[in-house]
Amino acid sequence: MIDREIILKQGKEVLRKEAASILKLEEHLGEEFVQAVELLYQCSGRVVTTGMGKSGLICKKIAATLSSTGTPSFFMHPADAIHGDLGMVVPGDVVLAISNSGETSEIKQLIPFLQRFMIKLISITGNPNSTLARFSDVVLRAEVEEEACPLNLAPTASTTVALVLGDALAMALIRKRGFRAEEFAQFHPGGKLGRRLLKVRDLMHSGSQMPIVGEWQPMKEAIYEISSKRLGMTCVVNQQGEVSGIITDGDLRRLLERDIGFLTKPVGQCMTPNPKMIDADSLAAQAVQVMESYSITSLLIADQGRKPIGVIHLHDLLKAGVV
Repeated sequence: MIDREIILKQGKEVLRKEAASILKLEEHLGEEFVQAVELLYQCSGRVVTTGMGKSGLICKKIAATLSSTGTPSFFMHPADAIHGDLGMVVPGDVVLAISNSGETSEIKQLIPFLQRFMIKLISITGNPNSTLARFSDVVLRAEVEEEACPLNLAPTASTTVALVLGDALAMALIRKRGFRAEEFAQFHPGGKLGRRLLKVRDLMHSGSQMPIVGEWQPMKEAIYEISSKRLGMTCVVNQQGEVSGIITDGDLRRLLERDIGFLTKPVGQCMTPNPKMIDADSLAAQAVQVMESYSITSLLIADQGRKPIGVIHLHDLLKAGVV
C-alpha cells in the first residue's frame, strides 16, 4: 500500500513538472503567437478547434473560452469531420488544430480540404517538423521535455501546455477587441457569474413604480408615496425636476421623535439633501458596495442632468442573488 508521504511526493512532482513546462513555454513564445492572434482577430467566420482524444477535450475548453469572450468558436471532432462533418467548416473560418505529435491521422486527413478551400490553419504541436506543422499557416510550438505521468505516457504536461496556450490566445484577443465586462455579461446570463454582472438598470424600479415627490408638496404626499410604492423611501425633486433629496422610513421615525407637526410642512424642509446616487449602467455589484459603505438600503439612479430615472433597493439585489 502506498503511504501518505509517497502520495504527496507524487502529487507535488506532477505540479512541478507541469509548472516547469509552462515556464519553458513562456521562454519560446514569440512572433508566431502574435501572428496567431492577428489571424484569429481578422477571422470573418468562426474559429473551429479540432483534436483527438485528450487534445480534443482541450479543444472543447478553448472553443468555450473563445466563444464566451467575443470570438465565435466551436469544436469539431476530426473523426466525425472526415465522415461528413467538414460541412461545418466554411470559407472565412480559421481552424485551430492540436496534436502533440503532429501526425494524428484524422487531423492529417483534414489538411487537403482546408487547403482546397483556402481555410487558414493554426496548429499547437510539440513537433515543429511534423506534417501538421508543415502545412500550418502558423505553428505554436508546445514541446515538453517529459509528461508528468510517471510512465511518461499519459498526456499531462503536453495537454496543460496546449490549454495554457489557448487561454493566452483568448486573453490576448480580449485586449485586442477591447472586450468589456458588459459584453462578457451578455454571454453569461445564468449562474453566479451572470448575477454579478447584472447592471443597475436591469433591477431598478422606474416609471410608475418609482416613488417621487416635489419639494413643494406637503409631507403627507411623501408618506403616501412611500406607502404605496413599498420601497421604504421616496425621491424628492426641485422645480426643475432634478434630484434634490430623499425621504426614508428612518427619516419619518426621526421626524416623529422631534417634530410632531412635520406633516404640515413641505417636503423640502424635511428631506435629507444630496442623496447617494448611482449610474444606471453601473454593475449591480457596485450598488451593493455603495450601500455597504454608507449603511443604506436604497440608491437613486439619475441621468447626467440629475433627472431621476429609477431607484434600486437592497431587496432587489438580494432577490437577484447579487448579494
